[in-house]
Amino acid sequence: MDVAKSDFQKIADFEECVPMDVLGVHDSKGGAHHVICFLPLAVEAWLELDGGSRLTDLQRDSVSGFFSADVKRDVPASGFVVCFVDASGYTHRRHDPYSFQPELTDFDIYLFKKGELLSSHESLGAHLRERNGVPGVRFAVWAPNAAAVSVVGNFNHWHVGMHPMTNIRLSGIWELFVPGIAAGEIYKFAVKSAIDGMVRIKADPYAFRTELRPRTGSVVSEPAYTWSDQEWLSARSTASIRSAPLSIYELHFSSWKRKQDGSFFSCREIGKDIIGHVKHLGFTHIELLPVMEHPLDASWGYQVVSHYSPTARNGSPEDLMWFIDECHRNGIGVILDWVPAHFPDDDHGLSMFDGTHLFDHEDPRMGRHPDWGTNIFNYGRNEVRNFLVSCALFWLERYHADGIRIDAVSSMLYLDYSRKKGEWLPNRYGGRENIEAMDFLRKLNSIVHEKFPGVFTVAEESTAWHGVTESVESGGLGFDFKWNMGWMHDTLEYFGKDPAHRKYHQNNLSFSIWYAFSERFILPFSHDEVVHGKSSMIGKMPGDRWQKFANLRLCYAYMFGSPGKKLLFMGDEFGQWNEWNEESGLDWNLLDHDMHGKLLLFVRDLNALYSTHRQLHSLDTEPSGFEWIDFGDADNSVISFIRHAEDRKNSLLFVFNMTPVPRHSYLIGVPWKGKYRELLNSDALCYGGSGVGNPGQLVSAEAPWHGRPQSLSLTLPPLGVLVLESS
Repeated sequence: MDVAKSDFQKIADFEECVPMDVLGVHDSKGGAHHVICFLPLAVEAWLELDGGSRLTDLQRDSVSGFFSADVKRDVPASGFVVCFVDASGYTHRRHDPYSFQPELTDFDIYLFKKGELLSSHESLGAHLRERNGVPGVRFAVWAPNAAAVSVVGNFNHWHVGMHPMTNIRLSGIWELFVPGIAAGEIYKFAVKSAIDGMVRIKADPYAFRTELRPRTGSVVSEPAYTWSDQEWLSARSTASIRSAPLSIYELHFSSWKRKQDGSFFSCREIGKDIIGHVKHLGFTHIELLPVMEHPLDASWGYQVVSHYSPTARNGSPEDLMWFIDECHRNGIGVILDWVPAHFPDDDHGLSMFDGTHLFDHEDPRMGRHPDWGTNIFNYGRNEVRNFLVSCALFWLERYHADGIRIDAVSSMLYLDYSRKKGEWLPNRYGGRENIEAMDFLRKLNSIVHEKFPGVFTVAEESTAWHGVTESVESGGLGFDFKWNMGWMHDTLEYFGKDPAHRKYHQNNLSFSIWYAFSERFILPFSHDEVVHGKSSMIGKMPGDRWQKFANLRLCYAYMFGSPGKKLLFMGDEFGQWNEWNEESGLDWNLLDHDMHGKLLLFVRDLNALYSTHRQLHSLDTEPSGFEWIDFGDADNSVISFIRHAEDRKNSLLFVFNMTPVPRHSYLIGVPWKGKYRELLNSDALCYGGSGVGNPGQLVSAEAPWHGRPQSLSLTLPPLGVLVLESS
């Protein structure tokens, strides 16, 4: 084979996009194989047979780093080993990477470019392979605007260009099989841009594992775990989460608890404690703040660099798999927080991956997030949508997640999100809706529901966008649930008021019912409400210490009684005084104090009441599940309502007294004649209350009230709620 010196020089200068045409084993005119190797670290080099015997010396070429030799044709291309000695005297032995043809097919490439390669994580990234009996790793990366790409790592002393990749059929996808390396190998891609000529060292966008920060290398890994949750998955596939109890414990792994030296626990080390705590309290699901790899602790995981890799802070990928499996074995579902809205500028990440705005938009009016200084994904690009949809499916398939909660959906939907006039570009119709983002979300939700029956999706969407939880077929976005941010803001504003002033803010409690069934909602007291000077949940409550706890019990009871699924952030369940701090664990020592332990008991009993009474969850998203008794008694700051199940039997009555004044002989109208009893009283002594209530049975009187034929005369406890059931 005749190879021009200029071809050698292009490889040496890291400018060749098809090194496979030059390097490796080629037929020569003399009936032999001609072997060409690029060994820039070699002092001398030779070929050995696979068994170890020396075959022939490799001759140095005039172009630095190149060696070649002729070998007989009866020696298969994969049957010899390239050996060389570097300047330190160390001898390297490896099979020739360029003796192995690329694996990616034209159909793979076609689907990827079309945005339909839904398992693109199986085609791109780093994968353990055995080719012709030779073990190694096949690398593939998308970089269409690169002049050259090479794999760099410990195995080649991070030498840029030593393992150049081939641009497969000039598709923009680069591939190389590197023999002799195995799981645990640290690597990145050196990407030389055809636009500006710069070489950028990039982590693998599809890496399944990464180094612990501050290191940023990708790690070759094919996570392997033997699951034992088939019974859970089978039951999940036929269940209806919309009518089931859904009570979520929102969790940040790295700050639930810390080791004494401040270092992180792995999922496996801390998992049993977390699961035991959540199971004891009766939550149905755990929602994990983003577990995907991120460089900055203070981002809480919301500025993701490696979208397919669990953060090394919490152990190995198998540790996370074990945790989710163990949750399922204990009857607890797992929701993963997922961030397809934006990504950070870190040099090793997606930003300017091949010297262009490959994953985002070049125009900052489309591609730059004004609030977070991050980059917005280009949802109109097929390959980017493919990357993101595959990512969501990856976490559902490989990690058995039961749901994904998509962060910052509002910022995805609106082109003018947090932008002033002139800082954004309208869509093709002149509007402010991001049509490409809408299409992406609809496609994502459709595919998730088709491939994973029983899995649900949740939108953090804070505006009045219509149809977030409507089906895609009827023009909606296709989510199962949406966070009710309006309810959360109104509720916290109300409970933050001094009880003496609450009568002027009764509308905060009644207004949300007018739109409570316009979407399928989750009522969230999330991590966002206990940081950045907003105070902890107990700290938001007015009054002295006793009143703070009474108010917080009242607030939680209002959430559990209101229509909508439930979410509570870690630490809220026992009344942590300090704001959440991602740099330290929760203040578990507070449970040594009586009132904190009693609040924990109250949360446990709320979960038990919610889970065991269909009235509180089966019609959570239907207007027929809720009925006002009275919301007009603003002077006394009392509200009352009924929660129904489908049969409207044994419905539950909620009566809230939002002031610290006990109210005796307080009348409420009730729908049925008969006997009633207290199911729950937040002022009970066991919860740290004053013990005011209605012991024994209550009997309705034929005295019409609140437009109903019967009424009850109640003693309302101070800053308390009564939950009553007819018997």
